[in-house]
Amino acid sequence: MAMDHVLALDQGTTSSRAIVFNRAGRIVASAQKEFRQIYPQAGWVEHDAGEIWSTQLECAQAALRQAGIAASALAGIGITNQRETTVLWDRASGAPIANAIVWQDRRTADACAALRERGVEARVRAKTGLVLDPYFSATKIAWLLDHVPDARRRAERGELAFGTVDSWLIWNLTGGAVHATDVSNASRTLLADIGTLDWDDELLALFDVPRAVLPAITSSSAVIGRTREPLLGAAVPIAGNAGDQQAATFGQACFAPGMAKNTYGTGAFLLMNVGSAPQSSENRLLSTVGWRVERPGGAHTAYMLEGSVFVAGAVVQWLRDGLGLIDRSEHVEALARQVDDNGGLYLVPAFVGLGAPHWDAAARGAMIGITRGTTRAHVARGALESIAFQSADVLAAMQRDAQQPLTELRVDGGAARNDLLMQFQADVMGVPVVRPEITETTALGAAYLAGLATGVWSDPEELAAQWRAERRFEPLMGGDERAARIAQWHRAVERAASWAN
Repeated sequence: MAMDHVLALDQGTTSSRAIVFNRAGRIVASAQKEFRQIYPQAGWVEHDAGEIWSTQLECAQAALRQAGIAASALAGIGITNQRETTVLWDRASGAPIANAIVWQDRRTADACAALRERGVEARVRAKTGLVLDPYFSATKIAWLLDHVPDARRRAERGELAFGTVDSWLIWNLTGGAVHATDVSNASRTLLADIGTLDWDDELLALFDVPRAVLPAITSSSAVIGRTREPLLGAAVPIAGNAGDQQAATFGQACFAPGMAKNTYGTGAFLLMNVGSAPQSSENRLLSTVGWRVERPGGAHTAYMLEGSVFVAGAVVQWLRDGLGLIDRSEHVEALARQVDDNGGLYLVPAFVGLGAPHWDAAARGAMIGITRGTTRAHVARGALESIAFQSADVLAAMQRDAQQPLTELRVDGGAARNDLLMQFQADVMGVPVVRPEITETTALGAAYLAGLATGVWSDPEELAAQWRAERRFEPLMGGDERAARIAQWHRAVERAASWAN
């Protein structure tokens, strides 16, 4: 069998997945497994890193069985992962020294506030493109080093290894032979200079993170190691690696400056390609590395502007698990369609604070406009609309930064299958929303990166030709109504702001 299949490992916030793609970019087989979410106290979110690894390996093995192909028929493996989530493990045993601290975790909010009070945020932002927020990895690493007994001493002696989830998977896949991350994941740690694409000594000193724990930084599309043969049945090249949102942008073929996508997962993440040089934001967005691809004529790096919404699909999970309004997440659209509008109800899902462009770690969830006539359906509709309103805030900031109008927004992720949400998203943004035939673009992007490095595909132009739209949602809402709805949303956000203070 020709080696024209690629295995994508898509390690997300709530589940691990593995998908086999063929040369046409079509899904041949897939497997998925959820894992535990651990909430030790309010604002803390953890994962068992061992469970992340075991579920990811099980999914990889199951996807290959389902595809009916041997690992020896794979051209390569591409990895994509929940970003910023922080793992520290023992180099000798390979065992984590504590639970992973998840990107949603807010325990280091005070540490970030203390750094801001020292007046260092402008310097940090200039080097990293990021803001001082618990979202990112650096303060999570420092917290583990300071709170796990003997961890800091052991780290300084080189006995411990840090990694975002991609590094953790690569370490395990290679049996500890490779400790690496790619430029996109490194750019989310607050420890890397996105101009030099390397770890920065000034940042390491500021966040008190020893260089000895850090992985090597590689390109996103390059062979960096091979899997241990017993795991899958063959030593398969690991040839692609990118954080989930960058991988989704690559899978959406947003290769030209000005192209943008929004991924609706646990959170929502809107990224716009700004070209081959980083662009600073004047509107509290993030500047981040998209990917670095090794090509025969030299490596090419793409940069992004990004806005992160912390709670998107998670608000639907809350309706299901917290309130019991629906039995299954996919039932939310039918419930919301029972009413023609939100009945004046606005839901601000600031369960773990607000992300871009607000960056308010102390904001908390609010539901306002409730009347005696409010029903379950109004709550469901308000929840869906909250996802679109938050994304619209990000896009408005992004367009001010980019100083160019967006002609369309490409969408993916689980909630992108919700037609009511996608139509409302087009309405409140005022731009067409385009859903592709293959919405598993995060995994597809990881597969594309691996396939480019191993010769399955020749260049990004070939990948762009494979992209196909499934449905286009045109804006139907008038300008006056749009402005009034957004103004009401902003009034609701103001009432949720700084609540925990």
